[in-house]
Parts: sequence; structure tokens; C-alpha cells
Amino acid sequence: MKRLAVYGSGTIGACEATLTTGNGFSTVVIGHSEAGLIRCKKTIEQNWDDLIAEGLASEKNKEAAMKLVTITNDPSALAGCDIVFEAVAEAAETKKAVYSTITEYAGRDAIVASTTSSIDAETLAALIENPSRFLIAHPFQPAHMLPLVEVVRSSFTSDEAVARICELLEQLHRKMVVLNRSVPGFLVNRFAQALFRESIYLMEEGVVSAEDIDTAVKYAVGMRYASIGLLEYYDAVGFELEKAIAENVYPDLCDTKEIQKTTLDGIASGETGQKAGKGLFDWSVKDEDDFRLRKQAPYFEGVKEWNMPE
Repeated sequence: MKRLAVYGSGTIGACEATLTTGNGFSTVVIGHSEAGLIRCKKTIEQNWDDLIAEGLASEKNKEAAMKLVTITNDPSALAGCDIVFEAVAEAAETKKAVYSTITEYAGRDAIVASTTSSIDAETLAALIENPSRFLIAHPFQPAHMLPLVEVVRSSFTSDEAVARICELLEQLHRKMVVLNRSVPGFLVNRFAQALFRESIYLMEEGVVSAEDIDTAVKYAVGMRYASIGLLEYYDAVGFELEKAIAENVYPDLCDTKEIQKTTLDGIASGETGQKAGKGLFDWSVKDEDDFRLRKQAPYFEGVKEWNMPE
């Protein structure tokens, strides 16, 4: 059985470790502070408690999985790990230092899969010794629940590295899309930015509220494309009708290349979203436990496929 590692003890690292140990893989999590290690352990335990509350796991599963995870600040624990998920801050210099540490302790042939959501694969591949073993495996939060992983190769990535990471992701019951070259935002974040931009535009134009936009997404856009694909829908509608719709809508779509006023004003005022307590919504009146569970709810069914340790 492969011995896996996650370099980074933040939320993504903790969720990756929940997924890997939840499927029976011994996993090392490398952090950089005692406080971070404590938070990581608490996050993993909370993930399991949520699954137990939904009847998807038992206390026995949780106990067995926690025995499979080693959470430490000592990078020497990477010895013997043949696949390492890198989940540290989105800064190239930080990642470069981590790649050197991984190479020192896990060896120059250990596959390194970055969870980056924004840095180009070519940029990161240039920072690592033997870049043929490097690629991006971008998950979505919460990473142990959402099934999709975007696998992005650089021009240096070997076919073997892609095959090995895809084999592991299949064993972890993930769905994959493989990008043959890196583009900003990969796939999902490109789609998301287009929707965010249009949504903010419609709010700034006084057309609709944030609440109504989310209602439209939850009960039409999300449901429609969850049951059939986006481009299956396009084909089902047909090119002629889609052309007619596009001719009416394209001229009026937001096409700004600048950061929008709503975002800039929020940053200036400190009202930057959930962590700040207010952004597009007033989070002081929202139930954070309810929100956390709603984020996971569509994916609970997939947990039944896990090969949980006992």
C-alpha cells in the first residue's frame, strides 16, 4: 500500500488527510507550528464527527482513521512516502522551499501533486528538482467531500506521473479532468469567475439581490447542470437556438477586465466576507454549523464508496 503525505496542515491539508485515511491509506501531515497541528487534528476530527452524525461512519471508523494519520512538524517523517500532496500558501517561494524539503526527505522520484488553485503549472515545475514527477491535483473545498480533482500537467510532467496520480485518485473515489496544459483558473475557477463577474455586475446595476442570485443558482443553474452536463445541455437546445440567445445576450454581458467596485469597496471597509462577519451577506445572522453541513450535503452519498478502516 502506498504511503502518502500531505505537506500543509491547513484546511485543505486536513481534508486531504481525512480522505486518504478514510480510505485506509497511512498518511503523514507536515505542518510548521504547534498551533497549526492542533487545528489540523481538530479539523480532521470535526470532519469525522460530521460523517458520524449523518450515519455515514462510525466511531470505530474514526478511531481507526486517526491511527493512520501522523501530524507533525518534522519533515523527516516524509521518508518512504511516494506521493506527496503539497497544500501550503499560494506563494511560489514558499512552495519552492517545500519542494526542496520534500526532495530531501522523500527523494527526487516522489510524486509531488500541488493543490494550488491559481499558480501556473509551468511556474511551479520550474521550482522543483526532477520536474517530470510534478503536477497539479487541484481539489475543491471541502476536499474530502467534493469528488472532482483537476489534474494539470506541465510540459515536463511524465505520463507515468499522471497515470500514478490518477490511479490513486480513483482509489480515493475521485472524479478527474486532466488538462494537458495549464491555463489561469484551470476549468472550474474559470467558470466560477465568469459567474461571479456577471453576478456582481447585475447587483451593481440594481437588477437583482445577492439572495435572488443564489436562489437562481441553487434551484436552476446548479440543479440543471448537475443532472446533465453543460455542453450536453447546449447540444440538447441546439446550435440554432443557442445562436439566437447569444445574439441577444452577448452584447449585454459584463466584460470588464477590472476588479469590480463591490469587491474593492468591501476590501476598503473590511467587509470582506464570511471571516470578517460581513460581505455580500451578514454572516452574524447565519448559522455557521448549518452552512458547513450544507456545503457537504450534496456529497454525503459519495462517502458510502469509501473503503473505511475499522
